[in-house]
Amino acid sequence: MFSFSSVSSYHQQLLSNTTTCTQAAEYYLGRIKEQTHLNAFVEVYASEALEKASLLDTKRKNGEPIKKLHGVIIAIKDVICYKNHHVTASSAILKNFISLYTATALQYLLDEDAIIIGNCNCDEFAMGSTNENSVYGKVLNALDETKVPGGSSGGSAVAVQAGMCMLSLGSDTGGSVRQPADFCGIIGLKPGYGRISRYGLIAYASSFDQIGIFGKNIADVSLLLDIMSRPDKQDSTMQTTLLQKPNSTINTAEKKLKFCFFKQVMEHDSLDEEIKNSILSLGKDLEAQGHLVEKIDFDLLDYIVPTYYVLTTAEASSNLARYDGLRYGYRNGHATEDIDTFYKNNRSKGFGMEVKRRIMLGTFVLSTGYYDAYYTKAQQIRRLLMQKVSEIFCSYDAIIMPTSPTTAIALGENDKDPIAMYLADIFTVFANLSGIPAISLPLFLHNVNNMPYGLQVMTNKNDEVTLLHISTMLMQQYKPATASIN
Repeated sequence: MFSFSSVSSYHQQLLSNTTTCTQAAEYYLGRIKEQTHLNAFVEVYASEALEKASLLDTKRKNGEPIKKLHGVIIAIKDVICYKNHHVTASSAILKNFISLYTATALQYLLDEDAIIIGNCNCDEFAMGSTNENSVYGKVLNALDETKVPGGSSGGSAVAVQAGMCMLSLGSDTGGSVRQPADFCGIIGLKPGYGRISRYGLIAYASSFDQIGIFGKNIADVSLLLDIMSRPDKQDSTMQTTLLQKPNSTINTAEKKLKFCFFKQVMEHDSLDEEIKNSILSLGKDLEAQGHLVEKIDFDLLDYIVPTYYVLTTAEASSNLARYDGLRYGYRNGHATEDIDTFYKNNRSKGFGMEVKRRIMLGTFVLSTGYYDAYYTKAQQIRRLLMQKVSEIFCSYDAIIMPTSPTTAIALGENDKDPIAMYLADIFTVFANLSGIPAISLPLFLHNVNNMPYGLQVMTNKNDEVTLLHISTMLMQQYKPATASIN
């Protein structure tokens, strides 16, 4: 029976003729079919996945050298454009829309002979933290189907969690890769802003969005990051500093590192006591190994979530204005002489409740009389936050904190309380506001409910390599037995 542990071991199996790309594709298609009830996939590209797998097997048998992602089975979030494939952002307003081009980051994976097996369910337009705000219905957590998988990239997370692909892509605007990784017990990486091209990623909030990666080991996540970090002239916000190779930087086994965690985070009322104690205990372990671990004050914590939601909803209000039903997408009836009514009908029926809530909030904070009071003030706080981050990384190599205040919540728990859902992002939006790279590592299992929870690690801008080195060290030293999936 086919099994997967890492891309490198998979390639060894292919080269030793103990498996084939076709067998791998058939295995994952079978897993997807067995677990359809989890609702992780919007669409499965079964025939073309098998066709490409067969083609790659033929190339390999003919002696052609294999590329970096030869036969690697990858799923993508339904916000990443793939030419001649549906992309809907899990929204009725883009029902049946077919992309005219392929996102740059995805094209880089295809160029290395990756096999894209399907696109995954998500919160509509990546707005949500539970993957319950989708026109395709909610996604279930494979470890406990009464729990949410996290959002907005819940489908991509469950696809990896439940063994329906080798790796997957999501998007992270305020924690939408790291939080579902935390809830699902897998790795979730958000690179620094501008590290990966956003060309072909459906925009939610353009100064926050970043394509992220789900996987089960750091080496595979690092491989995808390296491939997707190539330059792209289509995205002017990309970093000009190239990603360093992991073997050209620090060796965490030899270098003693400087970690910090925020006093206000570890003492926050929302933080589960066991999660708090686990992270404090890990800090003591790091100290015992000779690393520096210090608790520092961070007096901007209470401003982070309000600032994030003012700025992201403002950008969403602008970005989603293009979805009017006139040029493409959902159309409710026919255009009349009353164009305002035509737009209103299309957008009222096409958008879900959470998206409409955020559009209206964003329009409000940008409106005359409120712009300076909300939007300008939020930009000022963001600037202060970036200054604070720069100061922190003058003294420390990494920040450690929880990914989420709790383990995965019950389905429907926050349906009537959107504020509670927003506040759950308190530990993840920090990295998006400041543009720094961050990762969630599945290091812990909760003693009460046996659900996984992660440690979040953040490093300075343009320093994903240090982040990955630290992640490798922590995964090797602290990773427990994972919760089982039936």
